[in-house]
Amino acid sequence: YVQSERCKSGLYMEYAKQLVEKGAAYYCFCTPERIEGLRKNVAGKEIMMYDKHCLSLTPEEVKEHHPKVVFVDDNPAEREIIKTQIPAVAVPAVSTVDQYIKEIDKQGYFEVLHLSKDDLSRNSMYKANIQRAETMKAFADYGEYLKSLEMKAVIKAFEPVYMSRIAQLTNKSNQFNLTTKRYTETEIREVSESKDHICLCGRLADKFGDNGIVSVVIGKINGNVLDIELWLMSCRVLKRDMELAMLDELVRLAKVHGVERINGYYYKTQKNSMVSELFGTFGFERDELLENGDSVWHLDITSYDNKNHVIKVNEKETNHE
Repeated sequence: YVQSERCKSGLYMEYAKQLVEKGAAYYCFCTPERIEGLRKNVAGKEIMMYDKHCLSLTPEEVKEHHPKVVFVDDNPAEREIIKTQIPAVAVPAVSTVDQYIKEIDKQGYFEVLHLSKDDLSRNSMYKANIQRAETMKAFADYGEYLKSLEMKAVIKAFEPVYMSRIAQLTNKSNQFNLTTKRYTETEIREVSESKDHICLCGRLADKFGDNGIVSVVIGKINGNVLDIELWLMSCRVLKRDMELAMLDELVRLAKVHGVERINGYYYKTQKNSMVSELFGTFGFERDELLENGDSVWHLDITSYDNKNHVIKVNEKETNHE
């Protein structure tokens, strides 16, 4: 038998994904033609030695390789047209209608590995956003609108109950994500236990509802300097000043640890241009701008003044559990 065929049947799918998450395996997207081209003749015997071409793919590149569209048709001619003309589309081979569900399920195209509490309440969150949009129309001043939302945030260190959601955010947030560093749930647990790191997750609620965990920041302490390794936020709370509330709390904790300077890093991708100048809006000074669009920033926090004025943070009576 061919091992990869058993994977396609779904027999090894669950275990293969566990190995990938642990870093003991990696995704390979090489075409059959490329694999065939790696065959060599050694001492009269034909062998195939894989050159680990896909080993160095970044998480962003891996995500781009995964199919975003699946084309299902029982007509082999139609399937071949899509397969040859649009390589990015997955085209499973099915011959009869009764095979559709079985084949799609086996391949795991729409499989959800983790379902957090925030996922389960997504519908109510969308409805609340509609209410917010309607309310905003009544205000000429945006600042007054934000105050009218009566926003409350809980910003604190990572807790076990939120580890899955935090890991999920690191792997699905692309636009408001300055470094796009991806973490497994295990890695999130490990960094949360590190004495050299400050890890914050932020939950935002207002009079219309609870948005759940929407922002994550991870910084590494190096003497009196804090290097930001991750800063992301869910797009569903854009323009609510949650990023300012996160910055205020980050600076407060950094000072507790004797930090005097925070270094920020922006790594450009195809999707995160919206935050290319975020550190600048925070008051950071840009130290370096590379040709590829990446940039390095710093902020002296010895005389830092809080920037959030519309969200009440970590009030004792706030309870979202």
